[in-house]
Amino acid sequence: MPFHPNIPFNDLPLLPPETTVLTPSVLEKAAEAGQALKEFDRMRGDLESCSFLMDSLVLLEAKDSSEIENIYTSHEDLFMASALGPDGFHPATSEVLRYHDAFWEAWNAVCKRSFIATSLCVEIVRRIKEDQSGIRRLPGARIVDFAAGKVVYAPPEGESLIRKKLKNLEDFIHSGDGMDPLVKLSLAHYQFEAIHPFPDGNGRTGRILNILLLQLYGLLGHPGLNLSRYIVQREREYYRLLNEVSEKGAWEPWILFMMEAIRETATRSLEIISAIRKLVAETAEKAERDLPPGVSPNTLAAWIFRQPYVRTRSLVDAGVAEKGVAEDCFGKLEEIGVVKKVDTDGGTLFYNEALFDALVKSRDLAAL
Repeated sequence: MPFHPNIPFNDLPLLPPETTVLTPSVLEKAAEAGQALKEFDRMRGDLESCSFLMDSLVLLEAKDSSEIENIYTSHEDLFMASALGPDGFHPATSEVLRYHDAFWEAWNAVCKRSFIATSLCVEIVRRIKEDQSGIRRLPGARIVDFAAGKVVYAPPEGESLIRKKLKNLEDFIHSGDGMDPLVKLSLAHYQFEAIHPFPDGNGRTGRILNILLLQLYGLLGHPGLNLSRYIVQREREYYRLLNEVSEKGAWEPWILFMMEAIRETATRSLEIISAIRKLVAETAEKAERDLPPGVSPNTLAAWIFRQPYVRTRSLVDAGVAEKGVAEDCFGKLEEIGVVKKVDTDGGTLFYNEALFDALVKSRDLAAL
């Protein structure tokens, strides 16, 4: 049956596509994206000493991916809630934190098993939604472009059919067909979004899968790519290209979009992490003469660059310093202008403005 936006797309073609997707333009762009990703992942060894930073980058990815689904929180609230816990913050902030937790659980699962199954996708969406979501059973799911006031897509219906298409996707992901892994990622991302297997949370689950696939294919040693940032800045183009694959089989523009997303994100993420590593080194050198005996300036600097808001207890829990010494450390860091003390209802935090600016403001300026 020909595609119609208001008729369930039960004839969604299986992967791989029957048409040729490895055009000269795609191969060229895949090579560029692959090179940028390789340069970013060269930090894999170096990042063992500053992997603490990865959690902040995952929080940014969680925020941006959620924003695509109209779930909004501020950077300030997100980082503060991460340090203090979600109690007292807006429900949207809690939902973004659940995305963050779902991501790490899935990342660690793939690290252990090197396999991405339908069951893992179910675990991800259940963690995000904090319910017992499963494969969509009820008919009537529709994707609506509210700006245009019309239905743009109706996903396949019937649990059995959805599971068959997910099994095909799983087989495609793990097939040793020699296809460029970044092209394979692009095809898999479209297919997951087109299957739309859950009542809610499909977009966020699909964007987590993007990063997991990079890990699975050996292209990403640390989850430092904020890939959803590129998408949220080009949201209408993202959805338009997805729809054009369904309507017209227009694979090339979609794949080129994903290749550029990976290339630009890898390049920009490398710049941000390099800038933060420099700040860590400068802070360690600046603080060395002011710290209590027995406290490593490099270790301390690493921990206060873990996230923009840090609690004294985090240093104690990490074994960096005992409680009294940790309090003294923050006092010294405040005196020399590295952190600012912030009193909240949940307790005292220390704010690292330089880290916040490097994580948030620099990437926003780059998009202008």
